[in-house]
Amino acid sequence: MPEIKAIISAWQNRFESILPGYLPEPEQTPRLLREAMHYSATAGGKRIRPLLVYASGRSLNLGEEALDGIAVAIEFIHSYSLIHDDLPSMDDDDLRRGQPSCHRQFDEATAILAGDALQALAFRILAADQALAAYPSRQVDIILGLASACGAKGMAGGQVLDLESTGKHISQTELENIHAFKTGALIQISTRAPAILAAAASNQHDALSRFGKLTGLAFQVFDDLLDVTGNSATTGKPSQADAARSKPAFPSVIGLEKSYARAYELRDLALQELQHIPGNTDALEWLVAYAVDREC
Repeated sequence: MPEIKAIISAWQNRFESILPGYLPEPEQTPRLLREAMHYSATAGGKRIRPLLVYASGRSLNLGEEALDGIAVAIEFIHSYSLIHDDLPSMDDDDLRRGQPSCHRQFDEATAILAGDALQALAFRILAADQALAAYPSRQVDIILGLASACGAKGMAGGQVLDLESTGKHISQTELENIHAFKTGALIQISTRAPAILAAAASNQHDALSRFGKLTGLAFQVFDDLLDVTGNSATTGKPSQADAARSKPAFPSVIGLEKSYARAYELRDLALQELQHIPGNTDALEWLVAYAVDREC
């Protein structure tokens, strides 16, 4: 386990060091927009999606250099989604990762444009990535996969369903469907994109895709639990935010005890998928365990 933690830490350090190089240079972008993009994209966080990209690639014998562009593009999509989620017209959050939300640090219009620009930049990175350019059909499939994950059939669609559910009583199945779109789709492409790049066998591709989907849902269930049981000083977000907004969440829909049980069930189902992967899955195992055993 200490060896895996060292690998995870090395990936985190690598990612933090390469990420700024993908952001616009001062002469390329209006100052305010550039500052807002940097503010949100470099604000830290768990970096669970890039870590899953590297861990999935490790299980398929892909080096980090081949995966950097994918990892950054997916994280930029995630950063854009957080900027927009925090807006007054969405979740109306003033705090993100212990710091003022982008629209609070700057202004609402700048935050919207920073999110838009990060989304566009993500696809530019994938389109210009030299590691992907060597395999054009795989490059297109990864771009299509990310577009689907963040669009109407993924994150954006899930956000609409989430907003529509506010103040309503919904079932566990309906709640899981919301988060399969809103959270799960982007985590799923994080484990699936390396399989596309590696031209993995269909059973391995499908297993990593299912692993990502299950891990994404487990992560969200536990995120809902942290909203109730966590400390805002640790999580970097206001506590009890879901209840304050009358948003359905796993503890309010199925209760705390069943929410914990569901998170662990999803973790175990995800681990079962790794039986189909002949390569080294130790980092993937660590990450899905972390998804349901963390403080923030």
